Amino acid sequence: MSILVDPSTRVIVQGITGHFGAQHTRLSLAYGTRIVAGVTPGKGGHLFDDQVPIFNTVREAAQATGGTVSVVFVPPPFAADAILEAVDADLDLVVCITEFIPIKDMINVKRAMRDRKTRLLGPNCPGIVTPGEGKDSHGGCRIGISPGYIHKKGHIGVASRSGTLTYETVWQLTQRGVGQSTCVGIGGDPVHGTSHLEILQMLNDDPDTHGIILIGEIGGTDETEAAAWIAEHCKKPVAGFIAGATAPPGRRMGHAGAIVDSEDCTAAAKIAAFREAGIAVAPTPSDIAETLLKLM
Repeated sequence: MSILVDPSTRVIVQGITGHFGAQHTRLSLAYGTRIVAGVTPGKGGHLFDDQVPIFNTVREAAQATGGTVSVVFVPPPFAADAILEAVDADLDLVVCITEFIPIKDMINVKRAMRDRKTRLLGPNCPGIVTPGEGKDSHGGCRIGISPGYIHKKGHIGVASRSGTLTYETVWQLTQRGVGQSTCVGIGGDPVHGTSHLEILQMLNDDPDTHGIILIGEIGGTDETEAAAWIAEHCKKPVAGFIAGATAPPGRRMGHAGAIVDSEDCTAAAKIAAFREAGIAVAPTPSDIAETLLKLM
Protein backbone atom coordinates (compact mmCIF):
# COMPACT_ATOMS: atom_id res chain seq x y z
CA MET A 1 0.00 0.00 0.00
CA SER A 2 0.93 3.67 -0.01
CA ILE A 3 -0.56 7.08 0.71
CA LEU A 4 -2.16 9.61 -1.64
CA VAL A 5 -0.94 8.07 -4.91
CA ASP A 6 -0.14 4.62 -6.31
CA PRO A 7 0.72 3.09 -9.70
CA SER A 8 -2.93 3.29 -10.80
CA THR A 9 -3.22 7.06 -10.19
CA ARG A 10 -4.24 8.98 -13.31
CA VAL A 11 -2.28 12.24 -13.52
CA ILE A 12 -2.94 15.52 -15.34
CA VAL A 13 -0.01 17.90 -15.99
CA GLN A 14 -0.85 21.61 -15.89
CA GLY A 15 1.76 23.43 -17.96
CA ILE A 16 2.78 20.35 -19.91
CA THR A 17 4.07 22.31 -22.92
CA GLY A 18 6.45 24.53 -20.94
CA HIS A 19 10.14 23.57 -20.79
CA PHE A 20 10.07 22.44 -17.16
CA GLY A 21 6.70 20.73 -17.39
CA ALA A 22 7.67 18.89 -20.55
CA GLN A 23 10.99 17.73 -19.14
CA HIS A 24 9.45 16.23 -16.00
CA THR A 25 6.47 14.80 -17.85
CA ARG A 26 8.90 12.76 -19.94
CA LEU A 27 10.77 11.61 -16.82
CA SER A 28 7.51 10.61 -15.12
CA LEU A 29 6.30 8.73 -18.18
CA ALA A 30 9.63 6.88 -18.31
CA TYR A 31 9.18 5.99 -14.63
CA GLY A 32 5.83 4.42 -15.44
CA THR A 33 3.52 7.11 -14.09
CA ARG A 34 0.07 7.09 -15.71
CA ILE A 35 0.02 10.60 -17.15
CA VAL A 36 -3.30 10.71 -18.96
CA ALA A 37 -3.57 14.38 -19.97
CA GLY A 38 -1.89 17.73 -20.16
CA VAL A 39 -3.41 21.20 -19.86
CA THR A 40 -2.25 24.29 -21.71
CA PRO A 41 -4.90 26.90 -22.59
CA GLY A 42 -5.09 27.41 -26.35
CA LYS A 43 -3.35 24.13 -27.20
CA GLY A 44 -6.27 21.77 -26.70
CA GLY A 45 -6.56 19.05 -29.34
CA HIS A 46 -2.81 18.53 -29.70
CA LEU A 47 -0.74 15.61 -28.44
CA PHE A 48 2.32 15.87 -26.21
CA ASP A 49 5.09 13.68 -27.66
CA ASP A 50 2.46 11.94 -29.80
CA GLN A 51 0.99 10.18 -26.76
CA VAL A 52 -0.57 12.49 -24.14
CA PRO A 53 -3.67 14.48 -25.15
CA ILE A 54 -3.65 18.19 -24.34
CA PHE A 55 -6.76 20.05 -23.19
CA ASN A 56 -7.59 23.71 -22.68
CA THR A 57 -8.94 23.25 -19.13
CA VAL A 58 -8.48 20.87 -16.22
CA ARG A 59 -12.19 20.08 -16.13
CA GLU A 60 -12.12 18.97 -19.77
CA ALA A 61 -9.04 16.85 -19.11
CA ALA A 62 -10.54 15.18 -16.04
CA GLN A 63 -13.88 14.45 -17.72
CA ALA A 64 -12.25 13.00 -20.84
CA THR A 65 -9.54 10.89 -19.19
CA GLY A 66 -10.63 10.16 -15.62
CA GLY A 67 -7.65 12.03 -14.19
CA THR A 68 -7.87 12.54 -10.41
CA VAL A 69 -4.55 14.23 -9.61
CA SER A 70 -2.83 17.20 -11.20
CA VAL A 71 0.69 18.57 -10.99
CA VAL A 72 1.30 22.28 -11.53
CA PHE A 73 4.29 23.43 -13.59
CA VAL A 74 2.89 26.92 -14.16
CA PRO A 75 4.87 30.19 -13.69
CA PRO A 76 4.36 32.03 -10.36
CA PRO A 77 2.00 34.79 -11.60
CA PHE A 78 -0.50 32.18 -12.84
CA ALA A 79 0.11 29.26 -10.46
CA ALA A 80 -2.58 30.19 -7.92
CA ASP A 81 -5.22 30.25 -10.64
CA ALA A 82 -3.94 26.87 -11.86
CA ILE A 83 -4.39 25.39 -8.38
CA LEU A 84 -7.91 26.79 -8.12
CA GLU A 85 -8.77 25.42 -11.54
CA ALA A 86 -7.87 21.94 -10.28
CA VAL A 87 -9.95 22.54 -7.15
CA ASP A 88 -12.94 23.64 -9.25
CA ALA A 89 -12.58 20.43 -11.28
CA ASP A 90 -12.98 18.45 -8.01
CA LEU A 91 -9.68 16.60 -8.32
CA ASP A 92 -8.54 14.56 -5.33
CA LEU A 93 -5.05 16.05 -5.17
CA VAL A 94 -3.08 18.90 -6.73
CA VAL A 95 0.71 18.96 -6.41
CA CYS A 96 2.20 22.43 -6.93
CA ILE A 97 5.90 22.48 -7.79
CA THR A 98 6.05 26.22 -8.55
CA GLU A 99 8.27 28.42 -6.38
CA PHE A 100 7.93 32.17 -5.67
CA ILE A 101 4.12 32.30 -5.70
CA PRO A 102 3.14 35.55 -3.91
CA ILE A 103 2.02 34.94 -0.33
CA LYS A 104 -1.18 36.92 -0.89
CA ASP A 105 -2.07 34.60 -3.78
CA MET A 106 -1.62 31.54 -1.57
CA ILE A 107 -3.71 33.07 1.21
CA ASN A 108 -6.50 33.47 -1.33
CA VAL A 109 -6.02 29.88 -2.49
CA LYS A 110 -6.22 28.52 1.05
CA ARG A 111 -9.36 30.51 1.70
CA ALA A 112 -10.99 29.29 -1.51
CA MET A 113 -10.09 25.66 -0.70
CA ARG A 114 -12.00 25.59 2.58
CA ASP A 115 -14.62 22.82 2.60
CA ARG A 116 -13.48 21.55 -0.82
CA LYS A 117 -12.42 17.96 -1.31
CA THR A 118 -9.16 18.69 -3.13
CA ARG A 119 -5.94 18.28 -1.15
CA LEU A 120 -2.91 20.49 -1.95
CA LEU A 121 0.76 19.51 -1.73
CA GLY A 122 3.09 22.49 -1.94
CA PRO A 123 3.70 24.97 -3.39
CA ASN A 124 7.48 25.01 -3.72
CA CYS A 125 7.74 21.26 -3.20
CA PRO A 126 9.47 18.36 -4.99
CA GLY A 127 6.23 16.38 -5.20
CA ILE A 128 5.47 12.80 -4.23
CA VAL A 129 6.78 9.37 -5.19
CA THR A 130 5.33 5.94 -4.48
CA PRO A 131 7.95 3.51 -5.83
CA GLY A 132 6.94 0.59 -8.02
CA GLU A 133 7.94 -3.06 -8.26
CA GLY A 134 9.99 -2.89 -11.46
CA LYS A 135 13.69 -2.38 -12.04
CA ASP A 136 14.86 0.75 -10.20
CA SER A 137 11.29 0.85 -8.80
CA HIS A 138 9.84 1.83 -12.18
CA GLY A 139 6.15 1.20 -12.55
CA GLY A 140 5.38 3.37 -9.54
CA CYS A 141 3.98 6.89 -9.41
CA ARG A 142 6.32 9.88 -9.65
CA ILE A 143 4.59 13.27 -9.53
CA GLY A 144 6.91 16.28 -9.49
CA ILE A 145 10.67 16.60 -9.78
CA SER A 146 12.15 13.93 -7.49
CA PRO A 147 14.69 11.68 -9.23
CA GLY A 148 12.85 8.42 -9.80
CA TYR A 149 15.90 6.16 -9.92
CA ILE A 150 16.94 6.84 -6.30
CA HIS A 151 13.75 5.26 -4.94
CA LYS A 152 13.16 1.64 -3.98
CA LYS A 153 9.88 0.02 -3.06
CA GLY A 154 9.68 -0.78 0.63
CA HIS A 155 8.29 0.19 4.01
CA ILE A 156 9.72 3.57 5.10
CA GLY A 157 7.61 6.71 4.77
CA VAL A 158 9.35 10.06 4.29
CA ALA A 159 7.76 13.47 4.97
CA SER A 160 9.92 16.52 4.35
CA ARG A 161 9.91 20.29 3.89
CA SER A 162 13.18 20.11 1.95
CA GLY A 163 13.48 18.69 -1.53
CA THR A 164 17.25 18.25 -1.35
CA LEU A 165 17.10 16.50 2.02
CA THR A 166 14.32 14.28 0.71
CA TYR A 167 16.58 13.09 -2.09
CA GLU A 168 19.51 12.65 0.30
CA THR A 169 17.43 10.61 2.73
CA VAL A 170 15.86 8.42 0.07
CA TRP A 171 19.26 7.70 -1.47
CA GLN A 172 20.71 6.80 1.95
CA LEU A 173 17.87 4.32 2.48
CA THR A 174 18.14 2.82 -0.99
CA GLN A 175 21.93 2.45 -0.71
CA ARG A 176 21.31 0.38 2.43
CA GLY A 177 18.82 -1.81 0.60
CA VAL A 178 15.86 -0.25 2.42
CA GLY A 179 12.86 0.80 0.35
CA GLN A 180 10.18 3.41 0.79
CA SER A 181 6.38 3.23 0.85
CA THR A 182 5.71 6.86 -0.11
CA CYS A 183 7.99 9.94 -0.07
CA VAL A 184 6.23 13.30 0.27
CA GLY A 185 7.58 16.83 -0.05
CA ILE A 186 5.22 19.27 1.65
CA GLY A 187 6.98 22.42 0.46
CA GLY A 188 8.95 25.22 2.06
CA ASP A 189 6.66 28.22 1.67
CA PRO A 190 5.05 29.91 4.69
CA VAL A 191 1.54 29.35 3.28
CA HIS A 192 1.19 25.80 2.01
CA GLY A 193 -1.27 22.95 1.76
CA THR A 194 -0.93 19.60 3.50
CA SER A 195 1.10 19.69 6.71
CA HIS A 196 3.67 17.40 8.29
CA LEU A 197 1.03 16.29 10.77
CA GLU A 198 -1.45 15.24 8.07
CA ILE A 199 1.18 13.21 6.22
CA LEU A 200 2.35 11.58 9.44
CA GLN A 201 -1.21 10.57 10.30
CA MET A 202 -1.58 8.93 6.88
CA LEU A 203 1.75 7.11 7.18
CA ASN A 204 0.85 5.96 10.68
CA ASP A 205 -2.40 4.48 9.34
CA ASP A 206 -0.73 2.83 6.34
CA PRO A 207 -0.10 -0.86 7.14
CA ASP A 208 2.71 -1.01 4.59
CA THR A 209 4.69 1.76 6.30
CA HIS A 210 6.81 0.36 9.14
CA GLY A 211 8.91 3.41 9.99
CA ILE A 212 8.81 7.16 9.35
CA ILE A 213 11.38 9.87 8.69
CA LEU A 214 10.35 13.47 9.39
CA ILE A 215 12.52 16.26 7.97
CA GLY A 216 11.85 19.82 9.03
CA GLU A 217 13.55 23.18 9.22
CA ILE A 218 13.39 26.48 11.03
CA GLY A 219 10.29 28.63 10.72
CA GLY A 220 6.68 27.90 11.56
CA THR A 221 5.32 25.35 14.03
CA ASP A 222 4.43 22.38 11.80
CA GLU A 223 7.16 20.20 13.25
CA THR A 224 6.32 20.86 16.90
CA GLU A 225 2.64 20.15 16.22
CA ALA A 226 3.62 16.88 14.55
CA ALA A 227 5.89 15.97 17.46
CA ALA A 228 3.08 16.52 19.97
CA TRP A 229 0.83 14.18 17.97
CA ILE A 230 3.56 11.56 17.65
CA ALA A 231 4.09 11.53 21.43
CA GLU A 232 0.42 10.66 22.00
CA HIS A 233 -0.61 8.61 18.98
CA CYS A 234 2.15 7.31 16.70
CA LYS A 235 2.58 3.53 16.69
CA LYS A 236 5.72 3.43 14.56
CA PRO A 237 9.39 4.37 15.02
CA VAL A 238 10.15 7.92 13.89
CA ALA A 239 13.49 9.58 13.16
CA GLY A 240 13.85 13.26 12.40
CA PHE A 241 16.16 16.03 11.34
CA ILE A 242 15.79 19.80 11.62
CA ALA A 243 17.75 21.98 9.20
CA GLY A 244 18.88 25.52 10.05
CA ALA A 245 20.57 25.11 13.41
CA THR A 246 23.05 27.92 12.65
CA ALA A 247 20.56 30.33 11.07
CA PRO A 248 20.58 33.81 12.66
CA PRO A 249 17.21 35.24 13.82
CA GLY A 250 15.37 37.24 11.14
CA ARG A 251 17.43 35.87 8.27
CA ARG A 252 15.57 33.79 5.72
CA MET A 253 17.46 30.62 4.89
CA GLY A 254 16.65 28.97 1.56
CA HIS A 255 12.89 28.51 1.67
CA ALA A 256 10.57 31.47 2.05
CA GLY A 257 9.17 29.91 5.22
CA ALA A 258 12.55 29.13 6.76
CA ILE A 259 12.94 32.15 9.01
CA VAL A 260 13.24 32.41 12.78
CA ASP A 261 10.71 34.97 14.02
CA SER A 262 10.06 33.52 17.49
CA GLU A 263 11.65 31.13 19.96
CA ASP A 264 9.25 28.36 18.93
CA CYS A 265 10.56 28.53 15.35
CA THR A 266 14.20 27.83 16.12
CA ALA A 267 15.98 24.59 15.34
CA ALA A 268 16.79 24.13 19.03
CA ALA A 269 13.13 24.38 20.03
CA LYS A 270 12.05 21.90 17.38
CA ILE A 271 14.83 19.44 18.20
CA ALA A 272 13.83 19.62 21.86
CA ALA A 273 10.21 18.93 20.91
CA PHE A 274 11.30 15.95 18.81
CA ARG A 275 13.34 14.44 21.63
CA GLU A 276 10.57 14.99 24.15
CA ALA A 277 8.19 13.13 21.82
CA GLY A 278 10.55 10.17 21.55
CA ILE A 279 11.71 10.96 18.02
CA ALA A 280 15.32 9.95 17.35
CA VAL A 281 17.10 13.06 16.07
CA ALA A 282 19.83 12.71 13.47
CA PRO A 283 22.88 14.87 14.31
CA THR A 284 23.70 15.57 10.65
CA PRO A 285 21.97 15.09 7.28
CA SER A 286 24.26 12.14 6.50
CA ASP A 287 22.95 10.28 9.56
CA ILE A 288 19.22 10.49 8.83
CA ALA A 289 18.64 7.00 7.43
CA GLU A 290 20.97 5.31 9.92
CA THR A 291 19.21 7.02 12.82
CA LEU A 292 15.91 5.40 11.85
CA LEU A 293 17.42 2.02 11.04
CA LYS A 294 18.98 1.83 14.50
CA LEU A 295 15.48 2.18 15.96
CA MET A 296 14.21 -0.65 13.78
